Amino acid sequence: MTEPIYGLLGRTLGHSWSVPIHTALGCPGYHLIELEPDQLGDFLRREEIGGLNVTIPYKRDVMPFCDEIDPAARAIGSVNTLVRRDGRLLAFNTDAAGFCYMAARAGVSFSGKKAVILGSGGASLTAFACARQMGAREVTVISRTGEDNYGNLSRHADADIVVNTTPVGMYPGNGAAPVDLAAFPACTGVLDVVYNPRRTALVLQAEALGIPCSDGLPMLVAQAKAAEEHFFSRPIADQETERILSMLRQETCNIVLIGMPGCGKTTVGQALAALSGREAIDIDQQIQRRAGCSIPELFAQRGEAAFRALEREETAEAGKLSGKILLTGGGVVKDARNYAALRQNGRIYHLTRRLDALPTDGRPLSQGADLAAMWAARAPLYERFQDATINNDGTPAQTAEAIWRDFCAHSGDKRP
Repeated sequence: MTEPIYGLLGRTLGHSWSVPIHTALGCPGYHLIELEPDQLGDFLRREEIGGLNVTIPYKRDVMPFCDEIDPAARAIGSVNTLVRRDGRLLAFNTDAAGFCYMAARAGVSFSGKKAVILGSGGASLTAFACARQMGAREVTVISRTGEDNYGNLSRHADADIVVNTTPVGMYPGNGAAPVDLAAFPACTGVLDVVYNPRRTALVLQAEALGIPCSDGLPMLVAQAKAAEEHFFSRPIADQETERILSMLRQETCNIVLIGMPGCGKTTVGQALAALSGREAIDIDQQIQRRAGCSIPELFAQRGEAAFRALEREETAEAGKLSGKILLTGGGVVKDARNYAALRQNGRIYHLTRRLDALPTDGRPLSQGADLAAMWAARAPLYERFQDATINNDGTPAQTAEAIWRDFCAHSGDKRP
């Protein structure tokens, strides 16, 4: 007997997190199914389909191939869950349940509010329907063309809630934002359906402004739970959503070490790698590989400005990774742009150590420098970057254990 097919249907799926989510929900055969548009019809006619999730760009394209579409999904105009039952292909929209969960979890209420939705694809249709369902007084869709577009956002400066349903800012296009929240001075809530990176530029700006916000991972997990309930016609406990969300947050969050030159980031990072089984990425080593010389030689030949430019580029690339240990140079905090790169997927630990214990060999800016003056200048910068401070006057193993305890306690993104 042919095994039923379970998986995520889309066009480009290399960075999807759906497989571990559905595996955790009890569907071990779930896999990624990448198809071109002209392959959709033949695939959807296969009798062995058990259950499918559907993502960009096919949430509307699959609808003509379905034998029955759930009334709620038809009203939205977009589907993301397909089930073969008694030979018939049934369609549902579980994104709606996921979106409402994400909003409620973030404390973003639509009741009586004006919302702007960025993007006009399948996810936008779901967000529009949910905003209306949750009591929004006005919902406007912003698209590249048409009456409401990115060129006339000022018409909607009174918006209370901003929802991004576009892929802008999604890996590997990290750092881009569809809008500047300064255009919405009345904004009290930001929701971004992008879940990789953990904090898009839009979410980082909302955090900086103190605006309640969420990335798209709570939505992804909640809709997957609802989809599995359709797949196997059985209820799944609500607490599974939070369990899996916490698990994914911890698995994908980077551990980032910052601190003064010589504070022990490399040795602590190695101890953390041994303790956690994670890969440690030394950004200074990445710079040396790219420059083709040591850092002291780079400083001597090209100066600090050239080094900082390379550091910024390598930090941006390392920050896109997930589930790693990132070891930074002592001066990474001197460029404020590095904060977003490190924070987007990471929890940042500031290692401190007695100044008289800091070695200076091989550190161009430390040799002959007044370390007390350097510390006085950099301490506020470390403070701005850090999520937690860990003292490293003990052994590297002790410090690594302290970081790991804190990380396990705080990286799971407990529900507010």
